[in-house]
This record gives sequence, structure tokens and C-alpha cells, in this order.
Amino acid sequence: MSTDPGYETLDWTVADGVLTLTLDRPDALNSFTVAMADELIDAYGRASADDGVGAIVVTGAGRAFCAGMDLSSDGNVFGLDEDADVTPTLLRERFDDPAVVTGVRDLGGRVTLAVRDCTKPVIAAINGAAVGIGATMTLPMDVRLASTSARIGFVFGRLGIVPEAASSWYLPRIVGISRALEWSYAADILTAEEAHEGGLVRSLHAPDELLDAAYALARRFTENRSPVAVAMTRRLMYAGLGAAHPVEAHRADSIAMWHASVGDGKEGVAAFLGKRAPEFTGRASEAPALFDDPALE
Repeated sequence: MSTDPGYETLDWTVADGVLTLTLDRPDALNSFTVAMADELIDAYGRASADDGVGAIVVTGAGRAFCAGMDLSSDGNVFGLDEDADVTPTLLRERFDDPAVVTGVRDLGGRVTLAVRDCTKPVIAAINGAAVGIGATMTLPMDVRLASTSARIGFVFGRLGIVPEAASSWYLPRIVGISRALEWSYAADILTAEEAHEGGLVRSLHAPDELLDAAYALARRFTENRSPVAVAMTRRLMYAGLGAAHPVEAHRADSIAMWHASVGDGKEGVAAFLGKRAPEFTGRASEAPALFDDPALE
């Protein structure tokens, strides 16, 4: 049974195996803070370990999804240590040093990696303004649905900063390098229709139909599906994006296929032959290692 972690900036609600993770600072248009980043990282890890969660739908409370970084905080609004000596060597050699994690590493990127590490399908239900980190935090999610009233902007150029949250890896892969650069250079606010035309979002929905559409998709991902097979599929696909050669995917999917074939695959075949619904017992939290490099898991 999933229990509410009692977050301050998020609402955690599980129903019928679907976690609705709601950015919950509506009076501030769900603007992003250090506390929200920490809670999102915890939430994705908690969802991965919770076998009562089959899929995750992420949305915003009120009229916005996330209006970007909260720029009203004191000091460095991005939560960074301005006295640090930041170099490529520092990030390579001290990546997991707590001082580097909290004072140097990009907040949005830490959230992105938590989404990447999640074992459950993640669906963005973009209900309103999604600007800056509000836009980039959706990129590592598996599918993005948007309300017709949504507005999406990669507006970093307006603030003299750069695309963050590992969006330089994700955005060109989703919409193509030329469009990714155009959107980043121009820093325009895109209409929902423009985002859909550009391939950023899967589909558009009337505001009062958005969550129902996201839940329907989540059910398609989870009902009569093996949770452990879904978890392995997610890992295989994302690791495959960066593989240097298909043989790397072949090694990983050979491991995954072996484990699936001796586990839920037996029940899946029996159910198919018996013309009945499968009763899978595998747990996503028990998915086996597929790669030598832990960063790919």
C-alpha cells in the first residue's frame, strides 16, 4: 500500500496503481525551488521502490504546470555555490561529493537523472504554463500530453542562462537538433499547437479532459502488463539511445530476455495459449541488472 510521504511542494496520490504527482505551489504558479527539486528526486526513487505504483502522471495544481525557477529566493536563485571553482575536472572527479551535489550540480539535471533512473512509465500532463525548468523537467518523461491552454517555453536566453536539466541531450532527440536550437535561441513561448506540431507533445486535450487522457494512457501501459518487463523495457530503450553500436543493446536485451523468459514470460505464454488474462507476479523493484555500467541502470 502506497503511503503519502507528506511533501510540502508536491501532492502524492495513488489510485488504481497510478501515482498522480502534482506540483503543488499554485499561488506561485508551481515555480521550482530547491525544496521541490529534493522532493521530486525523493518521489521518483520512492515510486520506483513502491510496487503499488505502476505508472506516474505528473501535472500541476491550479492554472500552471510549472512557471520555471522561483526567482524571488535570496542569494543565488539556482541554489548554487558562487565561490566554487567549477571545472570539468571537478565534475568528473567529485560528482557525488555532497558539496558538489548541492552547490555545483544543476538542480534540474538532478531531477532529470531521477526520472531517468525511475523504473515506472512517467507521463507528463501539461495543464498550463511550462516555462524554463517547467518545460525541461518534462523531457525525460516518456510521453507528454498537453492541455490546449498550455504554453511551453525554453526561455533561458531571456535570462542570460543556458538550457539545463540535461535538456541538451533530450530536446534534440525529441524534436531534432535544428528545432531544438531554434526554440532555445528564440526563447519564445510556444502555444500548445506549436509544441504539438514540433513533436514535443503527443496530443492535445481540452483542459477538463487532460488528466482523464493521461490516466487512460497509464492504464494502457500497466493493465495486464508485467511490471518487471516494463521496467526493463524502459531501461533498455533509454540506454540504447546512447549506445555506440547495436551489439551493446544486444548484450543488454539478451540479459533482459533471459530473465523475462524464466519469469513473467512463462505466465504470459500460458495466458496467451489459454486465451485468458495474464496474472503476472514479477516486481519492478526486483528488475535485474542489465549493464556493466551502473549509470545505465
